[in-house]
Amino acid sequence: MDKTDVNPGPEAIENNAPTPLDVWGVAQASLGGIFRAPRLEGRAFAALFGLVFLAWLSTSLYRVQPDEKGVVLRFGKWVETTDPGLHMHLPYPIDRVLLPKVTQVNQIQLGLGPSSSPGDSVSSRGGQMLTGDENIVEADCTVFWKVRDPGQFLFKVDNPELAVRITAEGALRDVISRTPIQAAMSDRRQQIADETHALLQKLLDDEHAGVEITQVQLQRVEPPLAVIDAFNDVQRARADQERARNEAEAYANDILPRARGDGEHIRQEAEAYKVQVVNLAQGEANAFLPLLKSYEAAKDVTARRLYLESVDEVLKKASKVIVDTSGKGVSSVMPYMPVTELKALAAPNAPPQPAAGPTPAAPAQGASK
Repeated sequence: MDKTDVNPGPEAIENNAPTPLDVWGVAQASLGGIFRAPRLEGRAFAALFGLVFLAWLSTSLYRVQPDEKGVVLRFGKWVETTDPGLHMHLPYPIDRVLLPKVTQVNQIQLGLGPSSSPGDSVSSRGGQMLTGDENIVEADCTVFWKVRDPGQFLFKVDNPELAVRITAEGALRDVISRTPIQAAMSDRRQQIADETHALLQKLLDDEHAGVEITQVQLQRVEPPLAVIDAFNDVQRARADQERARNEAEAYANDILPRARGDGEHIRQEAEAYKVQVVNLAQGEANAFLPLLKSYEAAKDVTARRLYLESVDEVLKKASKVIVDTSGKGVSSVMPYMPVTELKALAAPNAPPQPAAGPTPAAPAQGASK
């Protein structure tokens, strides 16, 4: 019986060692069928490359909607702004396009509204402003804006909406600080809104914000809630003062025109009297000149005629009749005394007398020689 060598040598052990497992080879063999790329010929590869190239070129086409503007960026730098329509640029990633809406009107509300209580410091101080006459008011304002220059809007201002809000509040405070409180609360509200609009637009243009302010609406201008009662008392006193002033002006408007009319009437009467007196004086002077010429030509005759005319003018108003019996005048004159006319003249002044008998006729006096 042969003996078997129980303890083999090192060589026997090395030759009989198992072969190590090739994990990578097994995985490649099992999954190679799935990830194996197809073998392409030259034409197929060219066609595939052409399709990829056309797809890459298609990224250069872009459409801008009617309410948008196209902002073209080349390696992140603004190079062009395009209008609505179909456009082209360099393919991605060389160029890319931003499409901000330029017709959309945005709205910003300034002020927090009236404070709920006098101690609410957050809401009561949010819209407080100092007026031109050193009074405090709370003002609410609505600002409407839209994008005017998309490039400036996107790249010149970090936060456009915040910039518009801060600038609008500063412009409103500037205008309010130059306006008295009474005017701000009554008749100059629209003027304040217009001045705020103009100032806000100027400030944004100076900063190249690319924003257009379409409208500014001033909604509320009131004193703070803590002093509103005292302010209302002051306003009522001012209203009474204004009413009294208006009444005084109405009275003055009634009296002054009347006094001016009376003065003008007196002046016109004086002018008329002046013209009348001057004309009469001129007429008498003009009538005296021919008489002077007649007197220079025949002094005795003219003097006698003037004497007779003067005596005749005087005797027309006399109640007595004087008869010249010297014979120098008319030779035969019948004396006549109008007794009935004298009684009629004396009757209104004398008391009534009782009726008497007939009075004998008075004898005629004087005789012609």
